[in-house]
Amino acid sequence: MRHKKDNKRLGRPTAHREAMLTNLLQSLIKHGRITTTLVRAKELQRLADRIVTIAKRRTAAAYAQLTKYIKSEREILIPKLVEEIAPKFAERNGGYTRVVKLGFRRGDAAPTAIIEYLSEVIVGKPVAEETSAEEKPAKEKKPAAKKAPAKKEAAPKKEPAKKKSAKKKEE
Repeated sequence: MRHKKDNKRLGRPTAHREAMLTNLLQSLIKHGRITTTLVRAKELQRLADRIVTIAKRRTAAAYAQLTKYIKSEREILIPKLVEEIAPKFAERNGGYTRVVKLGFRRGDAAPTAIIEYLSEVIVGKPVAEETSAEEKPAKEKKPAAKKAPAKKEAAPKKEPAKKKSAKKKEE
């Protein structure tokens, strides 16, 4: 039993699984959106959100922690993460990525999904144009609907039927 185990094993040894997830993470940072299997996308989502939270700190220690997850193209990917991606989510606490189910892959019918960073439109709530109370049209009052008449009191319950043997004795 795998009680209290934190991650999916994805059918791979630990080193292979970690390498695969860091490669997926690097592709996500580089391209902003990738297509993979649903289980991998969900595992990657946990890692990607953790990385953005680290990048939002912008300290020397944060850069050192990011190098643990980003193995290749560090000179390109870490600055992109810290200077472009993390500032978009400055006001947001978690939930920086979205996983969208696509369907099933041809060949092995594995469920596939797209994982992507949220866009700016979704991050900030759209601001509705505010109008003053004078400009708003007055709402017309509808007449109140009449309530249904109260139900009549329930009729008294009938007594249970007497046994046949009792009827015969009375006759």
